[in-house]
Amino acid sequence: MLYSVTTKHPNFPSGEIVREDNLFIFHKSSAVSLVRCLPWWIFITSRKLLSNGVKTLFPWAKSICVKIKKTSNGRFSFDTIFIFSSIWLSLNKYNIIILKKSSMVEFTLLRDLLIVLAVSIPVIYIFNKINLPSIVGFIITGIIIGPFGLSFVSQIDGINRLAEIGVALLLFTIGVEVSFSRFKKIFKEILLTGGSQVLLTILIGTGVSFLFGLSIQQSLLIGFLLSHSSSAVILKLLQQRNETDSPHGKLSIGIIVFQDLMVVPMMVLIPILGLSESISISGALIRLASAFGFIILIFFFARFLMPYILYNLVNLRMRDVSIIGVIVLSLGTAWLTHLVGLSFAIGAFIAGLIISETDYTHQIVSDVIPFKDIFASLFFISFGMLLDINFFLTNPGIVLSYTVLIIILKASVLILIIHGLKYPMRLAMIVGFGLAQIGEFSFVLAMVGVDYNLLPTEIYKGFIAASVITLLVSPILFHFTPHITKKVPDLIPSRDTLDSLEMMKEKLRDHVIIVGYGLNGRNLARVLKETGIKYIVVELNPKSVKAAKSSEEKIIFGDATKKDLLEKAGINYAKIIVFAISDPVSVRLAVRNVRDLNPKIHIIVRTRYVSEIDELIKLGADEVIPEEYETSIQIFSRVLKKFHIPNSVILAQTNVIRNQSYGILRDVRFTDLAFEQISQILAQGTVDTIIISNKNVNIGKSLKEINLKALTGATVISAIRKEETIHNPHGDFRIEKNDQLIIFGTHNAIDKAFEILSNTEII
Repeated sequence: MLYSVTTKHPNFPSGEIVREDNLFIFHKSSAVSLVRCLPWWIFITSRKLLSNGVKTLFPWAKSICVKIKKTSNGRFSFDTIFIFSSIWLSLNKYNIIILKKSSMVEFTLLRDLLIVLAVSIPVIYIFNKINLPSIVGFIITGIIIGPFGLSFVSQIDGINRLAEIGVALLLFTIGVEVSFSRFKKIFKEILLTGGSQVLLTILIGTGVSFLFGLSIQQSLLIGFLLSHSSSAVILKLLQQRNETDSPHGKLSIGIIVFQDLMVVPMMVLIPILGLSESISISGALIRLASAFGFIILIFFFARFLMPYILYNLVNLRMRDVSIIGVIVLSLGTAWLTHLVGLSFAIGAFIAGLIISETDYTHQIVSDVIPFKDIFASLFFISFGMLLDINFFLTNPGIVLSYTVLIIILKASVLILIIHGLKYPMRLAMIVGFGLAQIGEFSFVLAMVGVDYNLLPTEIYKGFIAASVITLLVSPILFHFTPHITKKVPDLIPSRDTLDSLEMMKEKLRDHVIIVGYGLNGRNLARVLKETGIKYIVVELNPKSVKAAKSSEEKIIFGDATKKDLLEKAGINYAKIIVFAISDPVSVRLAVRNVRDLNPKIHIIVRTRYVSEIDELIKLGADEVIPEEYETSIQIFSRVLKKFHIPNSVILAQTNVIRNQSYGILRDVRFTDLAFEQISQILAQGTVDTIIISNKNVNIGKSLKEINLKALTGATVISAIRKEETIHNPHGDFRIEKNDQLIIFGTHNAIDKAFEILSNTEII
């Protein structure tokens, strides 16, 4: 909210002041001008100071209506890097604050940033040692050094600005990794689950608040606040645990994206609830329509323009320019969406989704991650700074009651919706408790509500304290929920599961169970079908099950972590089970259950990360195939083939690596040993075969004319022509098309021989 300031004094420029939570401050440009013009600023703590007495004392002041809100540590915050010393004076019944300009510029923001990062190091170290998520450590750090703790930090606004950048970069990288094409596939689920969650939470939150004596307007605002979960917290947790592609990860991301989109209409509705005379319903609807229209315009503009810009940035072949360009694109899109009332962070997420469809996603993520991690940590620390310790200690019952009520309400709504859509109860509980915290945008909505007198001070303080605690316990709930829900039964059995099991009349024995019907699962099922090997697929995505059943695939819907489902899939009689899913928690639980049910079954697990290998083998997996190292094996196998290493040698080397659980690639000592063995092989002789093509320039020439032995050191020891083998061909042997020449020599000699014998005519 803006207030104008006009003066008659020649050195006191006119300008604007901004109201921020009862704090009136000059814009930065005006503030800098004032500092240059005057040795002090005069601020008065009451808006009723336009009396003749004040005007007589300050004849140049036409209308100064500035309030200062003193913080708990006696400091004053301004949107400027200048530091001031304060002197309290008394003028009748009014307080006048004279803030003198400091003799030097102090970089308090830099000092505060150093304090924040320095204190966070030991806290995060301790939390990692006790195996608790780092987010909890960041929030605790904020509580310790914040204005309600030890008051180490004074420039909280500056920290918050850096934190907002961190959230934007966090959501940008998540958007890049999620990919727009995959996001479109779950659009209906996002609309259904996200829409139901927001609507139902608002209704229940409004009803409960109304029963506690709040007005309908205040109750509706409470419903708005409860409907949002923290995008930054849940995305950080999913990313840390490599679960963004898991079923609960996809559902969680879809729901929080929908929640963030709802910030715009809520921001428009709050002034109407506050009965603001300056905003009408028709005006609010126009603002809402224009905001979403502008968002669509930004999206399509970026969709077609951003790939072109990225292409040209990459072609410059200047890494620094590319990094800066990517950050400008992500934060620029975020800023444009912020201009129309949408959240800054969701704009960055949209930018990430768009960039995810380009060819530069992996490089972009690796470039942005260092910036994202530092700034995002500030975001979680800034949350901790909001907790008023004094209010919590004075009213622990109220705060803890709010906290429990919030978690139970939010988790129950999501569990009801997700399990009602026939997802397993275990998955519903993971998503429900994972999103049971209050979101960062709820704080924004709460502050707007305070401005329009919709939120009483005591309720506001209690809500802030409870919200910070929900953020504090959220990572702990997310960590333990998968373990707590191991044996939770499904209250609503899936119709797809029952129908699929009813259809399978044949008794499966010595079959293969495929868990997951993604790309790897489909390819394996296709091969097994072609070879006549019996199999059954277990899949958790209802859409995939429906599509597979329409093509007469042997598939059942369900959660492979459940022992009863595994038994119905024939786990006791199966020969092999293959896990082809991207959910580390579910895989670990399922492997343990499979080994308990069938000690003799062969368990093959695909994992994205090498860090999972040892634990999965300990749980009972026979083979763990990490995507990272299988790619490495394929690369070095092709390299060895180019050096004409025999296939049998390459196969032996790859078998050794796999049999040692990829220890050769994980341990430097093993790697050196492997390279030493390869060097010995390269120094020895080998045999290879070359086929003479139709246009080979050597056709018609004799071996004597080619003089291969003298030129290369390699020898033709055999030739195969029309199924006839000619051993030790003589020098007068003439080469014909389609001949297969078997050559012996060192690897270097064979390389040279291939160059000579592979020459073709140039047309």
